[in-house]
Amino acid sequence: MSPKKILFNPFDKEFQQNPYPTYDRLRQEDPVHKSIFDTWIVTRYAESESILKDKRFAIDNLPERLKQKNRYLKNGNLNPLAETLDKWLFFLNPPEHTDLKAILAPLFSQSALESMRSEIQAVVDNLLDDLCQKGEMDIIADFVAPLASLTISKIIGLPVEDYDKLINWSSDSIVVFEHPMSLENYQKRNQIVIENKQYFLKKITEYKQYSNNGLISYLINKKNNESLMTDDEIASICIMLSDTAQDSMKGLVGNGMFALLNDPQSLEYLKQNPDEIKNAVEEFLRYDSPIQFAARMAIENVDIAGKSICQGDTVLVYLGAANRDPEIFSNPDRLDFNRRSRGLAFGGGIHHCLGQFLGKLEAQVAINALIQRLPNISLNTQHITHYKSIMLRRLISLPIKFEPSLS
Repeated sequence: MSPKKILFNPFDKEFQQNPYPTYDRLRQEDPVHKSIFDTWIVTRYAESESILKDKRFAIDNLPERLKQKNRYLKNGNLNPLAETLDKWLFFLNPPEHTDLKAILAPLFSQSALESMRSEIQAVVDNLLDDLCQKGEMDIIADFVAPLASLTISKIIGLPVEDYDKLINWSSDSIVVFEHPMSLENYQKRNQIVIENKQYFLKKITEYKQYSNNGLISYLINKKNNESLMTDDEIASICIMLSDTAQDSMKGLVGNGMFALLNDPQSLEYLKQNPDEIKNAVEEFLRYDSPIQFAARMAIENVDIAGKSICQGDTVLVYLGAANRDPEIFSNPDRLDFNRRSRGLAFGGGIHHCLGQFLGKLEAQVAINALIQRLPNISLNTQHITHYKSIMLRRLISLPIKFEPSLS
């Protein structure tokens, strides 16, 4: 009896809870798979890396797709959302992509961000000073969300007291990348973008009079000297950085801590060897990638691994699957902080993630502080639920318990 043909359905609850068995089977049986949704699913590392660098594959034109959805709305339109996304790095092509990344890259380089390590450490310590006395917390809501928001607020140059606004606006922001998605969800995100942009436009106006050392003032200065960006473009960039920084941190720190709490030996090793935290964060990114896939569209006919991909076809490069390819990573389902091979968690090609060094730095400080400062840390629930998303892999919450501090 022949084995049952594999059916790839990313909306399946079992898959969303643990996609890795499905990835394993796809890699073995059909590594470039045509799904029931008429998209190509790529799961091997070799093809994934190649496609991300291949100029025959373009980025998804989500802004244009959103504008086309206006015809199905009874009231209003999705233009504010589409026009904001149209200025994000994710959806720009050269030369616009090259120009914008050149402006932002100096602020997000590894050396520039490393100078923030002590500031991030101070934020982490302040958060834990309050939480340590309680003996329990939700790592996502009580710790990661404020940490990510406070950090990006500092980088953008926003008042510290406004960090909670960024948390609210960034909630569920990743849904704009989901495909397919309901018109109702797009409309909800459209309204959030309108409110968010109004806030940033107000700050831009203020900072033209009273500048600081943040990103907004930096971009205003660039604009004045070189006439590169409008206020609307600056606001859109700030929304991009705020939203993506917070979602990715929830996934990276949450997934990493969850993996450690289910692997006492690795947890103890990292506690005894804090200098290994950089390698550990790289391994967490590989082991349970916060962003599971990157979408591309073929702009000409391409043959990949014996399959004929036609011009206009959508290709989903599954980073989460590539990062567990046994051809690249030995014992891929096991945490190993001694690995030196890096995964594709931040994508590849010209659209690799601008904020990768910020994410790694925050995660290094955050995870190290959690395991060093919280004695006898353990899970405080038997029911872990993953966020309902086909692209983002993170937990809704991560309740833990530990010995409370007496001071």
